[in-house]
Amino acid sequence: MLLLSALGELPKLDYAIFSDTGWEPSAVYRHLDEVERRIARPANIPILRVSSGNIREDALDPAHRFASMPLYILNKDGSPGMTRRQCTGEYKIKPIKREVRRILGYPYPARVPRGVFVEQWIGISTDEFHRAKDSDVKYTRHTFPLIDLDLSRADCLRLLAEHGWESTPKSACLGCPFHGNAQWRQIRDESPEEWADVVEFDERIRAGNARANADGRPLLGQAYLHRSRQPLAIAPIDKLTRNELRALQQQAEVTEDELELGSEGGCSPFSCRGEAA
Repeated sequence: MLLLSALGELPKLDYAIFSDTGWEPSAVYRHLDEVERRIARPANIPILRVSSGNIREDALDPAHRFASMPLYILNKDGSPGMTRRQCTGEYKIKPIKREVRRILGYPYPARVPRGVFVEQWIGISTDEFHRAKDSDVKYTRHTFPLIDLDLSRADCLRLLAEHGWESTPKSACLGCPFHGNAQWRQIRDESPEEWADVVEFDERIRAGNARANADGRPLLGQAYLHRSRQPLAIAPIDKLTRNELRALQQQAEVTEDELELGSEGGCSPFSCRGEAA
């Protein structure tokens, strides 16, 4: 959408907002810098970077309130479970809403007057039109330019490639439990330092988040980043054997594609589909 706005195919944006969890792959931060330099600044579109903190540090800090990640749980009786996902709202949506209120001139807790609002573009393509949702606040009105232009995901990828952006990386936390095996392998094989980082984090969250344990609310089971509910260092992220595939599919109703490519829901702000109950 930013590219289309800069090209004049869409109206000129006033701002673009990147909500930073503090734990994105380094490739995402490099890409964002390039987007800002080559697209946003020449088009005079400011990219605002907002944040609610560093999700990795917060999860491991016993003194910090933590919005839970959707960790895979192995209960004491061997049954599978999953923690609630609150991180998208806390680390993605909340800072964006806070910035929108600041732009409007009514930071929280000021009341935004009736009729004062922003039009917020949400990047959902025609493949996922059913994810298009109205805003839950009156000071923001969602619109969906890619749907209005009848652009599919494949159309968007072709457009990016035509303008030299075919290597656009996926924005998601390094240790997001919704990664599929392909993304875990990519981190392991292409970024050893980041792989060591997520393996260490996986080991340290085995008993759940640090604040809950400090408050006397220990996890009744063990937590893992990988859906196999095995330590990430030894989890079956390479090509699965038939037995491994069958075992994982018995734990949860997932397809082979979802195991490889990750949850369809991911952690997209405003249009989540993978929310854990």
